[in-house]
Amino acid sequence: MRAIVSRAWAFAPGLALTFGVVTASMAAEIRLSPADGVEKLVETLILAGEGDMILLDEGRWELEDGLVLDAKGVTIRGAGAEKSVLSFKGQTGAGEGLLVTSDNVVLEDFAVEDTKGDGIKSKGVDRITFRNLRVEWTKGPNEKNGAYGVYPVSSTNVLVEGVTVRGASDAGIYVGQSQDIIVRHSLAEYNVAGIEIENSFRADVYGNRAQHNTGGILIFDLPNLPQQGGHDIRVFDNDVVNNDTPNFAPEGNIVGSVPTGTGIMVMANRNVHIFGNRLSGNGTTHILIAAYPNDFDDDEFMFVPRGVYIHGNEYGEGGGAPAGEIGEMIAHYTGTPLPDIIWDGVTRLTEWLTWVAAEDRIYIKEAEGTSFANLKMISQMILPWRTSLDRDIANYAGELPEITAVSLPQDSES
Repeated sequence: MRAIVSRAWAFAPGLALTFGVVTASMAAEIRLSPADGVEKLVETLILAGEGDMILLDEGRWELEDGLVLDAKGVTIRGAGAEKSVLSFKGQTGAGEGLLVTSDNVVLEDFAVEDTKGDGIKSKGVDRITFRNLRVEWTKGPNEKNGAYGVYPVSSTNVLVEGVTVRGASDAGIYVGQSQDIIVRHSLAEYNVAGIEIENSFRADVYGNRAQHNTGGILIFDLPNLPQQGGHDIRVFDNDVVNNDTPNFAPEGNIVGSVPTGTGIMVMANRNVHIFGNRLSGNGTTHILIAAYPNDFDDDEFMFVPRGVYIHGNEYGEGGGAPAGEIGEMIAHYTGTPLPDIIWDGVTRLTEWLTWVAAEDRIYIKEAEGTSFANLKMISQMILPWRTSLDRDIANYAGELPEITAVSLPQDSES
């Protein structure tokens, strides 16, 4: 068992001679309180060694600059998400609150508030755990809030659990261009997007509550990014309810097009399974399947969703308050309330003229009474919207092979 020592030992020559195995590379347990000052916290993260345990006592740190962690195997643990608070209300720059660039890191039991930029970000790391954290912009929804709350990007083996995020102007919990992801038992509310999985491979999103966002859970793929072709995403056993916050994304953001009152939205992703969720109170629609709507210059990008399988969900009231240009346009053709499940019907021109391969079709297997509409659009608006909608859910019977559950090396439940 590796010894846990104070790093001060390693710099005491006498002790180093007596205990030859004690070196500066040994892990340390370091306890900090706000009384130690911000400088001590910054210094501790800069000088952290592999395997260190950094314990944040109860209290509030008032920070003006972002924090960076670049040591492997470090755990930062607070006294609780309501007790140990890193406040960035006075932050002068526009960067993250906390940026992690090292592998095998655990962040748990503390809060990050009011960052100018993103809340907590990991970039290019393997095995990152976000557990029992709170990231919040305390004045509520505002386009000047940071874009993302918890933000792993270009990372592998990502675990997000027990996290609460409020007020993000893009996505509360956002995982982008990453692989092997679990997001579970978390709360996302009063964000533009509650939870978003973007351009990522193999993700399980389950046991979460997404409420009072513009859109609850988004599964997107976008062009002109280093990793494309998002696939193998399972969204199940979530409560996606009362997503009713007006869209406050800054102008130009792709999530700015998400209609207020969207429950789950799939855009341009592949092999996405949505099942066992509970959806109600979403004013535009509970589930929206759509193509990427904007012009793009990227020969590698596939702009239509493929292989979407929706089954075994529970639907409450919804669709009675369609919002924004998209919601109002759909309502013009479907009437109000909008159906529980809406597919824009966009396919590539070659598929429209022939037939879509079995593994790329849209499949729906829901209880009797579930409402549905295929809007029957066509690629790049070559033909106008058509008024002869397909509302017969029976035309989409069938199923796709189950996706293998995600297993992470740092997850005791795997």
